[in-house]
Amino acid sequence: MSQNPDENEIKVPQPTSPEPLPAQPALPEPQPIAPEPQAAASESQRDEAEYRHEETTRHERPSSSISGRMPARYYSFDPNGRVKELVSSGTDFQIIHCRYGNMSNSGSFFTTTGDIAREEHIVVKTAMGVEMALAISTPRQYSSSKQGYPTEEFDGEIVRVAAKEDIERWNLIRDELEPKEFSFCREMIATHALPMKLVDVEHLLGGDRIVFYFLADGRVDFRALVRDLSKEFKTRIEMRQIGVRDEARLLADYEHCGMPLCCKSFMHDLQPVTMKMAKQQKTTLDPTKISGRCGRLMCCLRFEDDVYSWLRTKLPRKGQIVECANVTGEVVNVSLLREMVLVADSSAENPVWVKMADIKKVRERPGAPPPREREKEDEKEKEPEQDKE
Repeated sequence: MSQNPDENEIKVPQPTSPEPLPAQPALPEPQPIAPEPQAAASESQRDEAEYRHEETTRHERPSSSISGRMPARYYSFDPNGRVKELVSSGTDFQIIHCRYGNMSNSGSFFTTTGDIAREEHIVVKTAMGVEMALAISTPRQYSSSKQGYPTEEFDGEIVRVAAKEDIERWNLIRDELEPKEFSFCREMIATHALPMKLVDVEHLLGGDRIVFYFLADGRVDFRALVRDLSKEFKTRIEMRQIGVRDEARLLADYEHCGMPLCCKSFMHDLQPVTMKMAKQQKTTLDPTKISGRCGRLMCCLRFEDDVYSWLRTKLPRKGQIVECANVTGEVVNVSLLREMVLVADSSAENPVWVKMADIKKVRERPGAPPPREREKEDEKEKEPEQDKE
């Protein structure tokens, strides 16, 4: 039986030509985007309106029972940038000096809300958030430079005069919220066994930040503590390490002289104080008598140091020879405040006090070191400066 060779062949299907794709519809021409309308209010005004809205509706919406934080959203605020906007737009505003915060900081605030009386509680907005402040001066009109730039730095903007609701909320924060926050944070510090001492807590009026002040010898890893505090209070937590001078500024009230603490009343920055200042003013060198509530040298020693230094440059030094109308001799003592020197003359039995106006000539004693070597000796006698803590 013969087989047909064509039957044994494997027939491979031939590829067919692809069908043409349907024509794509033509894309519509891009339409020009209409420009967004310019914002009618600036960022500061929008934030102020949002805060006012929160004040009117905060009783209608639930808030945290522990932190008392209002759900309003606050943006970063640059007071000096806001002042530039007002100056460039030609808006008139006033300047008031206020004291704010637990550290009793004082600074300049600007306002466009009208007259504010001295010693009146006001609501201000700073870089940290919305806070309660106290006006310590009367308003004055702001005057910019000829180029239109601000002439001074500002700490914030005054939102409004504190209303009855603001005072009530501030009392609630002081009397109830902050003690609870302090106790809880101290418990968490003990739980995490952190080498730090909690000093104070500051809950801002807006509720958008809680600041914990603490003392520590060195750096402390408190990341786990911050996570626990944020989880508990549902707001931003800031841990701020301070020194012993700041601790007295937070907790103490009166100094040895019976007056309120200078650092808490009017001082803005705590500058270092040295033992050389006490020696120059001829005060007692007993540490218990010239130390303040913080255990460091009292800040008032620095207040008159510039005057003493200026008088010291005008009067002759000990060991110099002065010539006067009635006496010529060596200076053995100097009274800076009286502007007099005690001159000892070899012909006179007792030294005499001479006023600076009566001195005609001053010369160095024979054999005295040159001025440059004397300055080097004075530099060696200088005491090391005290820390700015």
